Amino acid sequence: MPPFADTLLRMNRRILVLEVVLVAACCAFLFFYGLGSFGLVGADEPRYAQIAREMLERRDWVTPVLYREPWLEKPILYYWRAMIAYSIFGVSDWAARLPSTTFAAFMVVFTYFWTWKFRRSARLDAALMLAASAIMVGFSRAASTDMQLAAPFTVAMLCWFGWYRTEHRAWLAFFYLFSALGMLAKGPVAPFLAGVIVAAFALVMRDTRLIRRTLWIPGILIFLAVAIPWYVAVQMANPQFMRIFIFEHNLARFGTNMFRHKQPFWYFLPVVLIAVMPWTVLVIAGVVEAVRNLRDRLRRVATDTDGLTVFLLLWAVIPVVFFSISQSKLPGYILPAIPPFLLLGALYMSRQVENSEGPPIWLIAAHASLVAVILAVLFIAPAQMMRAPAPVQATMLAALVGTVTFLTLAISILRHGYPMLRTATVVAVVLGVAFILRGMPRVIDATQSERMVAAAAKAVAPDVRTVATFKAKREVEYGVAFYRNQPVPVYERLEIPEGEHLVISRIGSEGELREILPGRVIKRVDEFPPQRLEFFLVGPK
Repeated sequence: MPPFADTLLRMNRRILVLEVVLVAACCAFLFFYGLGSFGLVGADEPRYAQIAREMLERRDWVTPVLYREPWLEKPILYYWRAMIAYSIFGVSDWAARLPSTTFAAFMVVFTYFWTWKFRRSARLDAALMLAASAIMVGFSRAASTDMQLAAPFTVAMLCWFGWYRTEHRAWLAFFYLFSALGMLAKGPVAPFLAGVIVAAFALVMRDTRLIRRTLWIPGILIFLAVAIPWYVAVQMANPQFMRIFIFEHNLARFGTNMFRHKQPFWYFLPVVLIAVMPWTVLVIAGVVEAVRNLRDRLRRVATDTDGLTVFLLLWAVIPVVFFSISQSKLPGYILPAIPPFLLLGALYMSRQVENSEGPPIWLIAAHASLVAVILAVLFIAPAQMMRAPAPVQATMLAALVGTVTFLTLAISILRHGYPMLRTATVVAVVLGVAFILRGMPRVIDATQSERMVAAAAKAVAPDVRTVATFKAKREVEYGVAFYRNQPVPVYERLEIPEGEHLVISRIGSEGELREILPGRVIKRVDEFPPQRLEFFLVGPK
C-alpha cells in the first residue's frame, strides 16, 4: 500500500459519512418536515389519495377505484405505495404524500453515490442541487404520479450510463428494473423516452452497436417480469382498460386537447427555468458548456472523454421537446428531465473548482439576485394568495430581506468562490422552505386546499350527510370528497340529491341555484371568502 494510503482511506470514509449525513439531513427537512402542514392541493392530490384509500378498503391490488367505479387513467405504482403507507400510518394527508417523498429522497441519495463513482468532485453539488431545487421540493411533497416516474427514470438513466462506462451487466439489469417501475408509474412513456435517449446518444457517439448491446435478453426479461403482470391482470379484470388508458389517456392526451391542458409550444422553456430555481444561472452555464461539447462531438473533436455531458444534455432536452409537441401540457410532465439539467449545473460548478476558476462577476450578480428575489417574494406571497394588497410592513420586510440576501450571497461567493455558492444557496432554500412551512400553511390551506372547506361544511351542517357542489371548481369536488370520504354530487352533471343536503357553490350563484331547485327550501348558511364559496342548505324534495 502506498504511503499515507490508509490515512486517505480513513479520510474518505469520514468525508463520505459526513456528506451522507448532510445529504440525508437536507432530504429530511426539504422533503419530510411538515409534510401534512397544509392539506392536499388541487384536484389530483385528493383524487389519487382517495383512490388508494378505496383500493385498500376493498383489498383490491389490481383495479384503481374511485367512488366504487374503476378509474383507469394511471397505472398502479402510486396507489400501491400509498396503500402501504396507509396500512402502516393510517389515512392522512402526509401518508398520501409519502410515496413521492420517499422516492425523491432515494433519487437524491442514489445520485450522490452514483456521482461519487463517476464524477467524484461533483457528488455533493449534484445531490444538494437536486434536493434543493424548486420543482423537486414541490413534487416531493405531492400525492401524485409524477415523482413515481421521475425517480425511477432518473435512476434507470444513471444506471444505463454506468453500464456504458463500466460494461458491468448489473448496471444494465438495474436499468431495466427501474424502467419497469417507470412503466408501472406512468405507462409506456418511460421505456419509450429511455429508448429514444439511448438511441440518440448512440448516434451522436457514432456507435450504433450500443443500441443492440442495450437490448440484453435477461434485462428485457426483468422488465417484462416486473412491468407486465399488473397490465395483464388489470386488463383481464377491466376489458375497457386498454381503450381508456392507452388510447384516451396516452395517445389522445398527446395528440388532442380533450383534457383542456393546451399551452403554446414554448411553454416548457419557462417551466424549466423556474423548475431548477434557485440554480437557474448555473444550469444555463452548464447547458451552454454541454452544447459546446455536443458540437465538438459532432465535429469529431471530443472534449468530454466519456460523453457524460452530451448524455445528460440529450436526456434533458429530448423529453422537453417530446412533451412540447404534445397538445396537452402540464409542468409535471417534464419532471424526469429536470435531474439532468441540475447535474449539468453541478458538473459545470465542479469543473470550475477543479480548474481553480472563481465565479465571474456576472454569474455572482445574477445568481445572488435570483435567490434574493425568491426570498423577497415569499414575504408578499400570502397577501397575493389571499387576493389582497401586500401590507406596507410586508413589502418593506421583503425589500430588506432581498437586499440583505443579495449582499450576503454576493460578498460570500466573491470571497470564497463556488463552494460558498452551493452552501449559501442551500441555506437560503432551507430558510425559504422553513418560512413556507411555518408562516404560510394556513394561507395555503385556505386558498389552495379543501381541508378547511370540508371542515367549514362539517361545522355549518354537522348532521347533514350529503354535500354537493354547484359552479365550484373540480378541486372542491375531489378535495371535499377525500376529507369526507364520500362522493360529492355535482349539479352540473345533473347529480342533484333528492334529500336534504349542503351545496357548496361559487359566490353569486344563489339565483341560479333557486332556478334549478324550484319549490325546495334553500337557506344560505355560511361562506368561505378565501375561495369565494358559499354554503346553502337545501331541503328535501
